[in-house]
Amino acid sequence: MHHETSIEIAAPPDVVWSTLTDVERWPEWTRSVTKVERLDDGDLRVGSRARVRQPGTPPLAWEVTELVPRESFSWASKVPGVTTTGGHRLAAGPADSGERVTVTLTLDQEGFLAPVVWRLMGSRSRRYVQLEAEGLKRRCEAGGAGQA
Repeated sequence: MHHETSIEIAAPPDVVWSTLTDVERWPEWTRSVTKVERLDDGDLRVGSRARVRQPGTPPLAWEVTELVPRESFSWASKVPGVTTTGGHRLAAGPADSGERVTVTLTLDQEGFLAPVVWRLMGSRSRRYVQLEAEGLKRRCEAGGAGQA
C-alpha cells in the first residue's frame, strides 16, 4: 500500500529541513499529530526513535531508518503484521526559481495485515499526510521551526 503527496514551499531549504526534522514541534503546525516524544537526544539520525500520538490512534514508536542531511529521512513503525514507513524528501527548485522547495511525503504499509489496515485506516492516513504537507508549508512560509 502506497500514498504520496508533494507540495511546493516558498522557503529556503534549510528552513524546511530544520522544521521537518524538529519532530517534537510537529504538533505546533499539523493537526495530524497531537504529541511527539523523542526517545533519544541530539539531532535526528539513523536509529533515532520517537513516540508519535495521532488523533484516533494509539501512540506508535517510530525509528529513523534512512537520513540524508537536508535531503530526506524515512522512519518506520512496526506492529504485528504491519510495517508502516513514512518518507520525507526535499527537492530544491531551479536556481532561478528563488527559494522554493518541493517536499514529497510518502506513506507505505507492508506485511500480511497491511491490506486490512489500509482498508480500515487508509483514508485517515492519507488525510493525515495531506495535513502534514499543508501545515509544513504554512509553518515554513511563516519563517520555520521557531514560529509559534
